[in-house]
Amino acid sequence: MAQEPKAQPERSMHARVGRDNQRYGPSGERLVAGIVPLSPDRTQVLLIQSSSRKGWVLPKGGWEADEATEADAAAREAWEEAGIHVTVGRDLGVIEERRSEAQIRKYGALAPRAAYRFFDGVVVKEEAVWPESHKRTRCWMRYSRARECLAARPELLEALERSGVKRD
Repeated sequence: MAQEPKAQPERSMHARVGRDNQRYGPSGERLVAGIVPLSPDRTQVLLIQSSSRKGWVLPKGGWEADEATEADAAAREAWEEAGIHVTVGRDLGVIEERRSEAQIRKYGALAPRAAYRFFDGVVVKEEAVWPESHKRTRCWMRYSRARECLAARPELLEALERSGVKRD
């Protein structure tokens, strides 16, 4: 049975920063929640410009201690990074970190490995200004283009593949 969509909490215009409130798994892995933002007809996915490197990514970030569920964290990340309100749908499961230690180290100090939990999410509203709008752009793409853009990020590509986006 489908879950009733939860009312969207009031959203701050400030993105959370730092990892002081971050949750970690039993092996020390960082718990990351993300969303595969889909158009209402599921023919397109919304990708955002990466803030730390070139290319496109899915909205994602740490599940924090004050959030009841990973779905709550995924909805917050959708707002902070993409400026969208979503109805969180199907849990796409856990996807383990697939980058090598060298790839992780390339973008700064070696961070703990991550365990990603992604959700399908239908976009119900896009805002013109959002917490990270000064450093991110967003773009609607069909499946084949999104797949190309996520090719260098295997965990994000896996989330796309598990999602309910319609293949073209």
